[in-house]
Amino acid sequence: MGYVKKNRDFHQARWDEPFIMEMGNPGERGVLIPQASDEVKKISGGVKELVPEGLKRKKRPDLPELSQMQVLRHYMRLSQETIGTDINIDIGLGTCTMKYSPKIHEQFVRSEKMQEIHPYQDESTVQGILEIMYQVEQYLKAISGMDKVSLQPSGGSQAIFANVQTIRAYFEEKGEASQRDEIITTILSHPANPGTAATLGYKVITLYPDENGLPDIEALKTAVSERTAALMITNPEDTGIYNDRIRQFVDIVHEAGGLCVYDQANLNGVFGLTRARDAGFDMCHYNLHKSFSSPHGCQGPGAGAQCVSEALSKYVASPTVEFDGEKYYLDDDRPESIGKLRMFYGVPPVLLRTYSYIRTLGADGMKQIAELSILNNNYLIKKLLEIKGLSMPFAKGRFRMEQARLSWKELTEDTGVTTDDICRRIVDYGFQDYFTSHHPRVLPEPFTPEPVETYSKDDMDEYAAAFAAIAREAYEAPELVKGAPYKAALGAQIQDEYLADWDKFATTWRAYQKYIERTKENVSSCERT
Repeated sequence: MGYVKKNRDFHQARWDEPFIMEMGNPGERGVLIPQASDEVKKISGGVKELVPEGLKRKKRPDLPELSQMQVLRHYMRLSQETIGTDINIDIGLGTCTMKYSPKIHEQFVRSEKMQEIHPYQDESTVQGILEIMYQVEQYLKAISGMDKVSLQPSGGSQAIFANVQTIRAYFEEKGEASQRDEIITTILSHPANPGTAATLGYKVITLYPDENGLPDIEALKTAVSERTAALMITNPEDTGIYNDRIRQFVDIVHEAGGLCVYDQANLNGVFGLTRARDAGFDMCHYNLHKSFSSPHGCQGPGAGAQCVSEALSKYVASPTVEFDGEKYYLDDDRPESIGKLRMFYGVPPVLLRTYSYIRTLGADGMKQIAELSILNNNYLIKKLLEIKGLSMPFAKGRFRMEQARLSWKELTEDTGVTTDDICRRIVDYGFQDYFTSHHPRVLPEPFTPEPVETYSKDDMDEYAAAFAAIAREAYEAPELVKGAPYKAALGAQIQDEYLADWDKFATTWRAYQKYIERTKENVSSCERT
């Protein structure tokens, strides 16, 4: 019997820490660089003469001046105000696949052999990482069943964008680009599917779920026409329900002359169980910083993979990594390629983690990822559905794959406490706020957990116990839940206006300074009035 868990007495550090740009004093230094000796100066000349005039700054950079201790203290304090997979149970970020990243793989990535690679190096000097990238392409071909892989995308959304560009290139060559101007997707697929399609000028047709929570196949039959360029679909969708009629969807679109794209950003529930090509798809993509264990990293550093069938291989993003029997090289000589998506050739640290993860687990281990994810998910669902006020819409009695879309609708109707209130309150129990759903919220008051293969039974019991405690609070003292968080680094709730109003939203120090200046000007104007 494992250690019996109780709700933790958690309290996060909260520092009134200034911006680093506001810290320090003139003259403070972390490192004192030795001055060059007179002998060296005679040989090399002065620094001013060594730097070309066009590269010289007009004025000194505006940088904070701090000692080493001040810098260390600043970032240690910020780290204490952060919750992440290494210090808490990160089950709640469904679709983001927050799994444990083996620390030995982190050591590979942090090796100077990896850290000191420069993208402008000659190919002959980076054969090691090119070989690893080439091997990753081969592994992903085997995992997907596809014939060609490009590691150019810097994330899943960019890989989706690459697939839509490939769709366009394919039909342009066939002379059907102007005719086939519609892309079909589903409301429960990732928003990047309709988003990238619309960005590239396609009309988007959205399928909604039937009573079982699956995309309505009759609606698909109605939507498909000679104008259909492609179907872009996720399976399982964020509900975790596997669409066992997926081959029928593919066949319907193929009969109309369209292409089929499998969104497999989250592969965790189907590793080794099914492949995109075996279901008849023409393309798919992966988020290597999800299923393949690189930390998710708050929008980066990420890496995506574009995988296509032989018929589409000439269009994939370039460069691809090739091997001529003697050396590895980047192939930019691809005249029909959709071209580069980003600078250089991918995100090597994430690709190295991916390579290490695949090699560590092997084929049998990768299949176990799916098996354990499914087992964990269905165990956690059973525990969570014992909580008053929580339900699981769609497909009653049918098991889910690696995640599930639950609903606090009943609890909200009973108490007025919403999923957003619970999302903030869970932080007081030592867990990161959870993923509700993409917008629009098809299910009311959504909650989407994903207990991947690396979490234990004790972890899931502790996680479920926290939500059971919050549900009791909601029924007994709803205002307590609605006022949360109390023990987090961020005491006050962030108001939506600060996220939506660009006059108040500052992503950089310079933007923040402009906001401060505007605020001063507005105050001064009001005073004069």
